[in-house]
Amino acid sequence: MEADVLILGGGSAGCVLAARLSEDPSRRVLLVEAGRDISAETMPPEIRSRYPGRAYLDTDNIWKRLTARMAAPKGNGPAPSPRRYEQARILGGGSAINALMANRGQPADYDEWEELGASGWGWDACLPFFRKLEADQDFDGSLHGADGPMRIRRARPDQLSPFVSAVMNTLAETGTPKGEDQNGIWRDGTYVGALAASDAGERLPTSVAYLTAAVRARPNLRILTGHIAETLLFEGRRTVGARIAPLAGGEAAIVRAGETVVSSGAIHSPALLLRSGIGPGAELAGSGIEVIRNSAGVGRNLMEHPSIAVSAVLNPQVRTPHAEEHHEQAIWRFSSGVAGAPGGDMHGAILSRSGWHSVGWRIGTIFFWVNKSFSRGSLQLASPDPRAEPEVDFRMLSDERDLDRLKLAMRRGAEVLRHPSLRDACRHVFPASYSPRVARVAVPGRWNGVQRGALSALLDRAGPLTGALVHRLVTEGVTLDHLLSSDEALTGFVRRAVGGTWHPSGTCRMGREDDRAAVTDPQGRVYGVESLRVCDTSLMPSIPCANTNIPTIMIAERIAAFMREERLEGSSSR
Repeated sequence: MEADVLILGGGSAGCVLAARLSEDPSRRVLLVEAGRDISAETMPPEIRSRYPGRAYLDTDNIWKRLTARMAAPKGNGPAPSPRRYEQARILGGGSAINALMANRGQPADYDEWEELGASGWGWDACLPFFRKLEADQDFDGSLHGADGPMRIRRARPDQLSPFVSAVMNTLAETGTPKGEDQNGIWRDGTYVGALAASDAGERLPTSVAYLTAAVRARPNLRILTGHIAETLLFEGRRTVGARIAPLAGGEAAIVRAGETVVSSGAIHSPALLLRSGIGPGAELAGSGIEVIRNSAGVGRNLMEHPSIAVSAVLNPQVRTPHAEEHHEQAIWRFSSGVAGAPGGDMHGAILSRSGWHSVGWRIGTIFFWVNKSFSRGSLQLASPDPRAEPEVDFRMLSDERDLDRLKLAMRRGAEVLRHPSLRDACRHVFPASYSPRVARVAVPGRWNGVQRGALSALLDRAGPLTGALVHRLVTEGVTLDHLLSSDEALTGFVRRAVGGTWHPSGTCRMGREDDRAAVTDPQGRVYGVESLRVCDTSLMPSIPCANTNIPTIMIAERIAAFMREERLEGSSSR
């Protein structure tokens, strides 16, 4: 097989690249994805649904054996046990299984990228590409696009659950204003969440929005699913393609390409570079891998949005009446005031339901995360075997400012959900997190269904015993009163329960060539080798104050534009 451009990874970024680069009929593009194809015609109901709660639980959609350590160990204490970490393995990537949220972050995020060495990535340069990717159905003007592939919309007032509306009203009563446009002027407040959904109200992954039937019919575009990239291939320092193989096993094949783009996400892109010989030299040599390029930053600068939650048992009258409606209907943006943190550095997703199942329907949640985190982690190869998952350590809360902000979020969430105006809505408020135990119980299955059904019936009948029931069966004895009365207890809970938001980023970051931590230049070209780029969340020098999907699509639009410009310049110089 041969191609002018070989794209390794068909996630949010890879689908965008394939669509944009194949607009040039003279350019042969091959897109390789480990997971299965998802098109407008083949999307199963759990992916098609506007309520996304089942999509990421289907292990056919994710890397089944991927785990990660969340919190950094305290002092010289033991490292935390790895947890399952859901990352998409499907055409469309995260956009096929995520929460559909379509926010950009704040302008200062991108100005910070430029300050960190990603020249040309300031807000003014990125805004045209945010506009290019979207067709906003609610707002227009200089900040919004009207005819892009991604249709952006917000829930109507009649679609909001009574619980979400009540929380927004309570926050307004206590000094947090209601804003209109989450992607408008960056201000603290509550906002009805922007999400990517079709006119039919269904999920809009990039494998559908960008890889339309007309795009897929292009003779110069080939999409190969069910295959993984085992290693990149080089002639000297020039990348000449990759060795790929069927995910299920079978004979490997060589693909030769004029240019190769790694778009496998912030976990698997650096892993591919490492096992191909690009990374920290001593580390690679110790694993028996020939060093092609000693690049200290590969796998470093790993970022996430650390998360924690406060939940409440909902009375029947405030439970969402729309079973298939999106659950993350509104967000609460606020500023912590922590030293060095920008305005709007905290995010609270106001969830109408806390799971796809009957128990989740009875529980409302404010799911908090640190929008601009300071902690950094890393990943490294566990083995050169291309089917072995890397060892991922986020080291969340290694910067005390992240810990302090999650503790602040717990206190503020408790204050809001216990406010007198919500007394008729919530019967009990408790600390929560997406723990391994919660994840296991949420998996579809007969026995889990029996357990969830029993707990749901008990929650409806417990009355004044609701608190005791929740503490025994849900929080395993941890009470909110105890956490709020003891800083030591609260600190311990946050350290144990902290999770992520499935927003890994930064592991092949852009920067200046003299910056040892930088892996690529601002056009995504890998330093020290030829004809190789990275294009996904790996490139981010710092994490934006946003769900990372829309920023990732913007990055792919920009990298595609850079590649088109270079091709035109090369043609004109010949």
